Amino acid sequence: MSAPRIGVSIVTMGDRPQAVEALLASVAMQDVRPTRLVIIGNGTALPDYSATPGLEDLDGGVTTIELPENLGCPGGRNEGLRRLAEIGDVDVVIELDDDGLLVDKDVFRRVRDRFAADDRLGIIGFRIADETGETQRRHVPRLRAGDPMRGGPVTAFLGGGHAFSMTMLAQTGLWPAEFFFTHEETDLAWRALDAGWKVEYDPELLLQHPKTSPARHAVYYRMTARNRVWLARRNLPLPLVPAYLGTWTLLTLARTRDPKGLRAWAGGFAEGVRTPCGERRPMRWSTVWQMTLLGRPPVI
Repeated sequence: MSAPRIGVSIVTMGDRPQAVEALLASVAMQDVRPTRLVIIGNGTALPDYSATPGLEDLDGGVTTIELPENLGCPGGRNEGLRRLAEIGDVDVVIELDDDGLLVDKDVFRRVRDRFAADDRLGIIGFRIADETGETQRRHVPRLRAGDPMRGGPVTAFLGGGHAFSMTMLAQTGLWPAEFFFTHEETDLAWRALDAGWKVEYDPELLLQHPKTSPARHAVYYRMTARNRVWLARRNLPLPLVPAYLGTWTLLTLARTRDPKGLRAWAGGFAEGVRTPCGERRPMRWSTVWQMTLLGRPPVI
């Protein structure tokens, strides 16, 4: 690929205006300018970002999308991706959490160069670190998570900061909007791998992000369980579905000390079994083997 055109997409619920302003300032300071910036208001109105200092002269400008209701993180992101696909002036899209911050000025240049060098690169996941530079273990997309600075091929990526090939998305499809929250990254990564695309983790691409716990969301336990069942039903060969869900059931029982959380988790698991999960497209056994060689077979 010749130098790809970079687009940026940010979804916000309107409750972090100062963080969004700081993020946009960090986008404006990049030494490679994006062609277009899309900001999606997920169930909220948006201010006029078109005159944001440093972004007022983008070739494609600043596009805002105001959704009448909160579609969840994957649903909101899909609206931005659809708009970018319709416009057609972006080859690679970078999606950033609205409370993230680009500390370095060369992030977009690194992304551009990585995609230009490999036309089968589908996804690059960024490293997430807090203000002290610490990367939480859950933010390292591999089982051996002791060294967050070890990059390379992986089977998953982080939703807070990542880049997609638009050509890949045209083949794999967009985010699973029905997930609403949690595990949508894994679903998309598995589909990308099964379609022959590479998923990479690049720790040099840093997104600063406040330290958080996913359990801060009231629906965490229910949606984690429901979506994990959906993930298996949608993507795994039938013999692996009980193995995958059994492994995660045991891990959840061993890790969770909150009785209310466990009850919510059990309810979500039952919901995942009985409710529609979207189109089932089981991955090839060759993809299972590829993921195993990468250190994370799809049973954990």
